[in-house]
Amino acid sequence: MEAAPRVENLFDFRRLPTDGLILTLLLLYAPFGICLMLIRIFIGIHVFLVSSALPDNFFRRVIVRAMCSVLGMIVSQSDPKQRDKNVKTYMANHVTQFDHNVLSFLAPCHTPLLEGRAGFVSWARGYMELGWIESRTRLAETLRGYNSLEGERTLLLFPEDEMTNGKVGLLKFSSWAFSINSTIQPVVLTVKRPFIAVSVVESSWLAELLWMFFIPFTIYQVRWLPSMSLMEGESEEEFAVRVQEHLAMELGIVSTHHTKSDKLEYLKRMKHVAPPETSSGTSSRPSGARPRTFLPGLSISSLSAEDIRIAGMAKQVKEVLPHIPTNVIKMDLVSTKCVDTTITNLLEGRVEFSPEEVSASPSSYSLSNTPHAVPHNLAAAPKVPKAAPAPKTVSKMTFEKSPVDRHLSLQDRKDALYAYAKRRYIDKHGLPTESKESLDQEH
Repeated sequence: MEAAPRVENLFDFRRLPTDGLILTLLLLYAPFGICLMLIRIFIGIHVFLVSSALPDNFFRRVIVRAMCSVLGMIVSQSDPKQRDKNVKTYMANHVTQFDHNVLSFLAPCHTPLLEGRAGFVSWARGYMELGWIESRTRLAETLRGYNSLEGERTLLLFPEDEMTNGKVGLLKFSSWAFSINSTIQPVVLTVKRPFIAVSVVESSWLAELLWMFFIPFTIYQVRWLPSMSLMEGESEEEFAVRVQEHLAMELGIVSTHHTKSDKLEYLKRMKHVAPPETSSGTSSRPSGARPRTFLPGLSISSLSAEDIRIAGMAKQVKEVLPHIPTNVIKMDLVSTKCVDTTITNLLEGRVEFSPEEVSASPSSYSLSNTPHAVPHNLAAAPKVPKAAPAPKTVSKMTFEKSPVDRHLSLQDRKDALYAYAKRRYIDKHGLPTESKESLDQEH
């Protein structure tokens, strides 16, 4: 059985091609593309004015579709007679920022605004503003009321709730979209474009529009599938899965369980993970340079203030728990924002990790970038017996039978780890002897 694709495989992070020949052709085309983009911006303003002035009918859709062809948006559909005019809801996969505009050229339909700020921009982009963006339940109720009105346009929904590259798989369909109407018509959408990706993660709709003006053409192909209805005894979740699998089969890709939240979590996690070292054991970055994220296409070239703060806290946790990988520490700090809470999570087993091998020599721990001041969480370390644990016993943990014994054992380990890290910090930075003697007297 073929393994399901990872969530990052469903998206494009790089705009430009990696193939040397294609990249060279793109560079040669660039002067012409820039001139074409400037001309199309001027034409695009007129397209917007015409579409706003004309009444919403078949004649307007034909004119706007023809004018958009000049802008490089080529739209085609296979067998338009397959479109069911009695259906009140279309369900389509989501590939670009302009999918709803493309489908509105072919059929009278409305797409509700699901995220972002309502106002002139969302109206100009062709979204229907109904409110209730934060509540899918209230939005679904409003859409059911809209669907019950006679003469209103068909609803166009994208149950993935997020764009994908359309090459590997579909995100899991949201069941709320299938609670609006018991009969829907699936729509297959494929997008092709020369030289560059059709959509890139974290790219704004304006940037995507300018790239579309720059490239000679972008081809949208629409295919109407037979209508599907909720079967007797079938839940809305099961109906969503059935439609998702049917669309995936027609697209020649797989149906996944990944969601929009998985994508956001992946991006959040990757922004705080440093790129791997080279095989020679040395970093390819110049000395002193700030690390870059390894997600190509994301405009993150240096660490933000939040990244620096997370890195500083991670160093403090690493001093106390040297056997825990740094990336595991950083991932937990992103959610806790607290050194003490992260240490507690790691000691109590709330975070899974594979321990690293720790050298017995205290000199093996690097603190060269840590400010010459005792961290606040170590300075306030509670008193423990003078016999501080050796580094090898720091990571050794036992599981007591009694809950009280387990709590006391955990507290003893935490106190011992704090005291050991504090002593090693003073030795490392050569602080005054009085400080060390006062520390010994405390313990």
